[in-house]
Amino acid sequence: MLLQNEGRRIAIVVGVFAVLAAVTPFLDLFLQSLVTEILVFGILAMSLDILLGYTGLASLGHAAYFGVASYATAIVMTKTSWTWTYALYTWSSSAGLGIFYLFLIGILVALAFSALFGLLAIRAKDVYFLMITLSLAMIVWGLAYRWSAVTEGDNGIIVPGRPSFLGISIMEGLPFFYFTLAVFSICLGLLYLIVQSPFGRTLVGIREREERMEMLGYNIWLHKYLAFIIAGTFSGIAGVMWTLYNLFVSPPDVELITSAEALFMVALGGPATLIGPVIGAAIIRSLQQFVSIYVERWPLILGSIYIITIILSRLYGVDGILGFLGKFRGTSATAKTSKN
Repeated sequence: MLLQNEGRRIAIVVGVFAVLAAVTPFLDLFLQSLVTEILVFGILAMSLDILLGYTGLASLGHAAYFGVASYATAIVMTKTSWTWTYALYTWSSSAGLGIFYLFLIGILVALAFSALFGLLAIRAKDVYFLMITLSLAMIVWGLAYRWSAVTEGDNGIIVPGRPSFLGISIMEGLPFFYFTLAVFSICLGLLYLIVQSPFGRTLVGIREREERMEMLGYNIWLHKYLAFIIAGTFSGIAGVMWTLYNLFVSPPDVELITSAEALFMVALGGPATLIGPVIGAAIIRSLQQFVSIYVERWPLILGSIYIITIILSRLYGVDGILGFLGKFRGTSATAKTSKN
């Protein structure tokens, strides 16, 4: 039965990807761009799900790894002051490998920051962990805002264009959408393998019964630390994709609201599901695009959505949209069984 359910979920995800790939070319440019943006933030939300959903660690610092990877990508593509880095990127681009070099730089920078910040934050618990991650993220925001010689401060960094992918131009919206869909699919596949592995099962055990897992001999700190690094690394991939998508990076990309949005995406869609956070990303980013046109105080709307989500979760004993759908389906199945 478990294998059947797992196979059904995989089939649904593959079907959704196929529909996206088939339908998107017929959408207008705005909707193509919105779908691409949702996929980028879907990667960010899935990365946070490793911490919040599977490990039980609520972080308000996820924008830090997203942001440092975004800035690293933009700096490598525009700053000639880093001669050796820029020269290597230029050579890679001429060989058709420039985009791989950008991902390598972004991933390494995000991994380094998450490894460092994890050492400072992992031993804390509950609200203390939340506040430490927020404080560390604010350090990154301060660097982005004040280190204007490198980050251009409030002005941000404008990226002139996107490098080709194996000789194929992804400058236009539709080719870049397919590239983003491919990167998203790879990230989803890798994260799925992680959460289904013994390591992922151990994270769930730590979330549910940390003391018992420690009594069984598991190294709690190491598992949390590795989960922190994995989450930060995939957040870095989202950061690279954001720079390539937006062609601009600035301090708001690393501020509190970005971390809060990622947290809301996971909570709204359903933690510990991977796909749930993507649904949350689709709802949040779509609302932001459409509602913010008419409403100036978007953060207030965002906070209201989070409060409603928490209230409904407490009332019905479910986590997010997928949790509610799962409970509704279970109730329907029970009702049918009782009738029979």
